[in-house]
Amino acid sequence: MSLRINDIAPDFSAQTTHGPIRFHEWIGDDWAILFSHPKDFTPVCTTELGYMARIEPEFRKRGAKLIGLSIDPVDAHERWAADIEETQGFKPNYPMIGDTDLNVAKLYNMLPAEEPGTSEGRTAATNATVRSVFVIGPDKKIKMTMTYPMTSGRNFDEILRVLDSIQLTAKHKVATPANWQPGQDVIIAASVSDADAKALFPEGWKAPKPYLRIVPQPK
Repeated sequence: MSLRINDIAPDFSAQTTHGPIRFHEWIGDDWAILFSHPKDFTPVCTTELGYMARIEPEFRKRGAKLIGLSIDPVDAHERWAADIEETQGFKPNYPMIGDTDLNVAKLYNMLPAEEPGTSEGRTAATNATVRSVFVIGPDKKIKMTMTYPMTSGRNFDEILRVLDSIQLTAKHKVATPANWQPGQDVIIAASVSDADAKALFPEGWKAPKPYLRIVPQPK
């Protein structure tokens, strides 16, 4: 069965470039961004890991940890990190999971549960579906997922934007409209009645339609 939003993110134990972890324990009370790659020393993924290393401080500001995954051993990840630093200008300081037994990829439905074998002999093409991002909350529930093809680099600025939206809407009874950016107007959640909205938003709202109630972003 596919993982859905609000499912508990599968827990697992794994070796990483920072040593062994138990995933839920590693997350602790933080948010987590798990992003996966088909294979080490691949061109698009090299740019992605470098960019995530560059913007990692932005995730830390939001109480979010980064963790990568590739279906190759940890020692290969460490060699790859040197290439990433050389070509992208930033070295990944976040942990990278060595998923040599395909366990995490299967748990997260990136590979079929019945997929045989290990990382040995596998190519980027056979791991093509291991190109997903999972945003996971402190409650260990999946808040967002996305999957890209191998030939299209992922937009990690969008992950930051969505994280801002998820964290805002977790605290306030609002939703964010299309292409919303932090600081822009938001929408009163559909679950909030007009009577309750008057208490929550005493300064009122704009309503081009009764179901579309627009207010400034809560501070």
